[in-house]
Amino acid sequence: MAAVKPRKPTEPRGKTLSIHVVTWNVASAAPPLDLSDLLQLNKDNLNLDIYVIGLQEMNCGILSLLSDTAFEDPWSSFFMDVLSPLSFVKGNKGGVTICLKLYGYYVSIINCHLPPHMANNDQRLEHFDWILEMQNFEGQDIPNILEHDLILWFGDMNFRIDDFGLHFVRESIKNRCYSDLWEKDQLSIAKRHDPLLREFQEGPLLFPPTYKFDKNSNNYDTSEKKRKPAWTDRILWRMKRQPQANPHTQRLPAPHFCLSLRSYVSHMMYCISDHKPVTSTFDLELKPLVSAPLITLIPERLWTMENDMLISYSLTPDFLSSPWDWIGLYKVGLRHINDYVSYVWVRDNQVSFSDGLSQVYFNTSNIPETEDQFLLCYYSNSLHSVVGISKPFKIQPGSFLAEDPLGEAQPHI
Repeated sequence: MAAVKPRKPTEPRGKTLSIHVVTWNVASAAPPLDLSDLLQLNKDNLNLDIYVIGLQEMNCGILSLLSDTAFEDPWSSFFMDVLSPLSFVKGNKGGVTICLKLYGYYVSIINCHLPPHMANNDQRLEHFDWILEMQNFEGQDIPNILEHDLILWFGDMNFRIDDFGLHFVRESIKNRCYSDLWEKDQLSIAKRHDPLLREFQEGPLLFPPTYKFDKNSNNYDTSEKKRKPAWTDRILWRMKRQPQANPHTQRLPAPHFCLSLRSYVSHMMYCISDHKPVTSTFDLELKPLVSAPLITLIPERLWTMENDMLISYSLTPDFLSSPWDWIGLYKVGLRHINDYVSYVWVRDNQVSFSDGLSQVYFNTSNIPETEDQFLLCYYSNSLHSVVGISKPFKIQPGSFLAEDPLGEAQPHI
């Protein structure tokens, strides 16, 4: 009799995600007509999974505040006009920090605007430390930010070039001798002396300083102040510290999680601001720590527009649902989580629960007839995020009722 070797459980396959980070102090300007270069949309083989866009000095006047209450701000609207046809969906808006759980790994994203002026370097460094200390995330068992697997930190950090005179700096830039200026860059100096700051990495500064320009030109400041050019706009990253190996114990292999820099550039073609935008593109290689989503959504049977339909969904054992969780119905190509066509509160509309599988009724009679495809998203109120997305499907035509059959307060994020 031949011996049969038992099969090992299949390990999750490794993944590579491409992340494109944008930082730009837009100096209260409106969006330009074309952002293809900034978003790499002019590349033949666009291979990006995540856009991370951080702006500083967006217009904060009273008219802007009033319009933002009623409508999207013009920059968010413009970016989504460009990206939503490519199946990108806008995430959190207006926050300084975003915390993601990506295939079981914690990723924090920080967009900052540190104090300006040459003499305020100590204040900038104090703010840097203070921002890290103040990061407290809502949610279950989210570790301290320094224990997160990856921190992406970018923005108008306002670090300047010490000691060198204006003429030397401009001549170095003119001759593309950027390395002559690195030793007096305030951020580079601080990294040599601050152990925590030293843990943050940055790509080589192989592009001209991004501040300060005359608006609508590529000329450095020609005003009476004639500010010295500087690399104020930066993109940094930090990987989680690995525990020190104990020579008396065998160290367990660390999960596979590796970030590599593909590009770090400025974009001189944009002249609406006194800053030039800066972008980085990264490749994140990881081996997923989780093999299943928190929620799996399954539309039951054929959906029509004249009947209540069933949605089945399963939860992982460690997911705690809330009475305020809801499931939204969206057209494929949605721009934002609030763009639902209809929705149900999962607790109010639940009809059965057994063996980890729940079912809820979904009324489709208020949905206009369309050839569009739809999908379902499960929103967790406790995690403040979408935790499950169904596969796309179509809804068959039927009768249409204009009124809202739910008659309830609508969820809003």
